[in-house]
Amino acid sequence: MPKELIESPERAGAATPADNDVLSAVLGTIRLSGSLQFCFMPTGAWQTDAAPSLAAMAPSATNSMPFHIVVEGACWLKMDGAEVALSAGDIVAFPFGTGHQLGAGNDGRLVTPVRDLPPKPWREIPVLHYGDEPQRVRLLCGYLHCDALNFRPLRNALPQLVCVRTKGADEARWLAAAIGQMVAEVDRPRTGGLSMLERLTEIIFIELLRHQIVAARPGATGWLAALAEPSLGRCLSLIHDNPGRDWSLQALSAACGLSRSTLAERFETILDTSPMRYLREWRLYLAGIELGTTARSIAAIAHAAGYGTEAAFNRAFSRAHGIPPAAWRQNARRS
Repeated sequence: MPKELIESPERAGAATPADNDVLSAVLGTIRLSGSLQFCFMPTGAWQTDAAPSLAAMAPSATNSMPFHIVVEGACWLKMDGAEVALSAGDIVAFPFGTGHQLGAGNDGRLVTPVRDLPPKPWREIPVLHYGDEPQRVRLLCGYLHCDALNFRPLRNALPQLVCVRTKGADEARWLAAAIGQMVAEVDRPRTGGLSMLERLTEIIFIELLRHQIVAARPGATGWLAALAEPSLGRCLSLIHDNPGRDWSLQALSAACGLSRSTLAERFETILDTSPMRYLREWRLYLAGIELGTTARSIAAIAHAAGYGTEAAFNRAFSRAHGIPPAAWRQNARRS
């Protein structure tokens, strides 16, 4: 392909290195705890409760993202008065745990898979059967707990419903293969199967975020749209690669090849914040991770976050997270 070698090898709509660097930086700071909960196999006409109970699935509804993977058959999804048709290979996730309803056909019997789950702990993934009609739907259902949803720019950028369709999409072939591996782990349980399912769930979560980045349209706003904008993507990459550096607006704008006013304007338009406020928010997010996962003193964490005194750090952290650092640490240890 000589023309492509001479010119730009990038494809339209493809994620840039800056996209992946920033996304990797965010995901690399947190512990993704994915958990595939059960395999759900109803037949005939059926429908679930309109507001599935996440509390019965996840240890905490906070930062827990329910998801469904349609492995076989077809069904519908209803949420906020809208209906979406789902078929084999479709993945849907709900970043804010929004209540929704699944079903097939009209006026089907009510099924309650979440309430019908066997008591934990489980050695194998539960498989729930409903009915014996020939027309069958098979879903993998569960949740993903992700502390990255504490990072406000990422959380605000996510829609209530994320839907990725893998069937017939060349770029999603490997994702379809991952789903196939998940099905194999359910159908043929082996040692380490639950751990394997958690890792595969994490991979799917990351791909869902990458899908949202690629889907960002020109003129869109929000964190994922900012990653797709070249100059903002470079700026965010610099901040995430070296958050402890004594950045200034002048240094960031020079590194991005923009004037200070242009960089500030693009931040305000797309991210609804300034570069320096974004930097502070990222540092406070990292401080929250350290408070919850290390034994470092609050004073040391405050200094690493760029605050001259522990008192100033306490005030800023409380404004950002709603509670002071000491209480945040206690809550993290309890959970």
